[in-house]
Amino acid sequence: MITLLNDAPENVAAFNASGEIDQQDFKNIIIPHVNNKLARFDELNYLLYLNTDVEQTDIAWLTTLVSDIEKTKQCNRAAIVIDDAGLQKINSFKTKENFKIFSKDNVYSAMYWCNNGNEPEYSEK
Repeated sequence: MITLLNDAPENVAAFNASGEIDQQDFKNIIIPHVNNKLARFDELNYLLYLNTDVEQTDIAWLTTLVSDIEKTKQCNRAAIVIDDAGLQKINSFKTKENFKIFSKDNVYSAMYWCNNGNEPEYSEK
């Protein structure tokens, strides 16, 4: 199931994926929300929080999604937030500089990067 992440920055189409994910989720949730963001901002900043067991999930749908996003002319930035085991499984997706994979511990850095194009700087104290 895919749901919207409503606490994302205004210019970021952000989603939470959990449990079983199917084509209806893309058709009914992702595509309309992405189209709305493109109409408002003329570029796509996309975040997917993958909240499912990647080790037990066929990620062919994820491969297709990433491929489709990267082909979008208006794709500015895309991020996937995933657990450590999943990072190892999908690390091969890192093909372009406008696509990043973040661990779940860095979800706010992922949102910041999608919104601004850089990661937050933290001062040492």
